[in-house]
Amino acid sequence: MNISVVIPLLNEEESIKELYDWIAVVLQSNHFSYELIFIDDGSIDSSWQQIEVISQSDPRVKGIRFLKNYGKSQALHAGFEVAQGDVVITMDADLQDNPEEIPELYRLITQEGFDLVSGWKKKRYDSVLTKNMPSKLFNWAARRTSGLHLHDFNCGLKAYQNKVIKNIDVHGEMHRYIPVLAKNAGFNRITEKVVQHQARKYGQTKFGVERFINGFLDLITIWFISRFGKQPMHLFGALGVLMFFIGSIFTAYLGIDKLFINPTGRLLTERPQFYIALTTMIIGTQFFLAGFLGEMVLQSRRNEARYKIAETTSKS
Repeated sequence: MNISVVIPLLNEEESIKELYDWIAVVLQSNHFSYELIFIDDGSIDSSWQQIEVISQSDPRVKGIRFLKNYGKSQALHAGFEVAQGDVVITMDADLQDNPEEIPELYRLITQEGFDLVSGWKKKRYDSVLTKNMPSKLFNWAARRTSGLHLHDFNCGLKAYQNKVIKNIDVHGEMHRYIPVLAKNAGFNRITEKVVQHQARKYGQTKFGVERFINGFLDLITIWFISRFGKQPMHLFGALGVLMFFIGSIFTAYLGIDKLFINPTGRLLTERPQFYIALTTMIIGTQFFLAGFLGEMVLQSRRNEARYKIAETTSKS
């Protein structure tokens, strides 16, 4: 199979059929063998009923329905689990991503040899204050932190070699950082392509300004995991040593001063240096414990179900 198209969605009943028809025309006119995988992330409208109708008429369409809304990362994870195409395309279901981009994305993967091609919505049809400006700031911070020089980390339109999506773990809200996850997994041939962005045709966006706050927090998380995820003691141990060193300096100063310089002076417990030494050594101990706990968690970590599927179409 040439292509798997993975489409996470939430309450997109107006656009599903139109998107399906558009993708089918593009892929069939280019003679691709393909499958479409719709992941209904807990919609409360008729989205799932439409997916069922389409899958019954077209065996290339698969559907997965979550029991409730688990988030885009979990939806992508579920789609990646079942995707069989040599090239996996992800896109949103709101018709803002243009299926006409798929053939060129496929060519970049299969002929140019890239592991991942990320879309770049260079010209956006979104609100400047609530989306464009926060997105620019977010992408700048992501570039500085990750070392990947992409303009649009959060673009839903991306293409992957199948082996990439089978070797990364998209969890939490890490869908924004799939290129970073791929890079950390050893896939370094990552590029971007300017793609056409279209104004939303139906409904309203499901994301608000708070997604950028969560995005920055996730960015810190992924930076920490990529640097210290496999050896947390390297960070916490170093901080613990630093705290102990500072505490030891103050302790030595207090001891020398009390024994040799000013033995009749104030009690140690009346001096601020005593509490600085005590506090830093306690903090140092806590850092060491955090490092040990992190190492223990790594040793005992087990895969846990991150979502529950209510039902699938019969061909999934």
